[in-house]
Amino acid sequence: MSNARLVVGFHAVTARLRQRPESVRAIYVAASRHDARAQDLVDRAKSAGVAVHPVDERRLDELARGQRHQGVVAVADAALPHLTLADVLEHPSEPPLLLVLDGVTDPHNLGACLRSADAFGAHAVVIPKDRAVGVNATVAKAACGAADTIPVITVTNLARALRELKQAGVWIVGADAGGESLFDADVTGPVAWVLGAEGEGLRRLTREHCDRIVGIPLAGTVESLNVSVAAGICLFATRRARSAGTVGTR
Repeated sequence: MSNARLVVGFHAVTARLRQRPESVRAIYVAASRHDARAQDLVDRAKSAGVAVHPVDERRLDELARGQRHQGVVAVADAALPHLTLADVLEHPSEPPLLLVLDGVTDPHNLGACLRSADAFGAHAVVIPKDRAVGVNATVAKAACGAADTIPVITVTNLARALRELKQAGVWIVGADAGGESLFDADVTGPVAWVLGAEGEGLRRLTREHCDRIVGIPLAGTVESLNVSVAAGICLFATRRARSAGTVGTR
């Protein structure tokens, strides 16, 4: 399926139909499903002019390639229209807010990060081409539709991308233990949050490109947070600070 990708599960397929119905080529639904949820999806697809094919579970298993499909698989255009950092920064309606992920390899974590990016209004997620997971069916399912709303910009050189952001006036803020408290940091302006890989944190070169390092204060016994949880906290803190007009020190 050239230039196409699979969207698996009711939530992800419904989100794609709601947000970009023109991109859905076909939907395959378990012939055994006659419940309200399945009927609602079929009605939505037909209203959008999308072909719906009742198939058996074996065919769905083949299409889903091991993913838990819940009785529905869609074939859709591969991705959002290609965007570059320059596109995102060209005409911002507000200070840019980006999430940069330095080598996240777990597709469930990337999907959860995309979900948080969508929830808190990030303008794009930046990921490196190498040593990181790309947007695949597992990521799309974990993102619960956010893979179809948040531009994911894949860069060949993350350090160069960070320099490009700096030149555009965006502050590069690394999230890592040992930095200044998130409670005190000023994140009201143009910000790119940079988070490291699972268990490893920020790579040395990436850390060196950060304007400042900010840590999330932890009150319990755990020493670190999952990257997707940390991303959600950092993005939420930025939105809250901007809404409150909080101004700290830079």
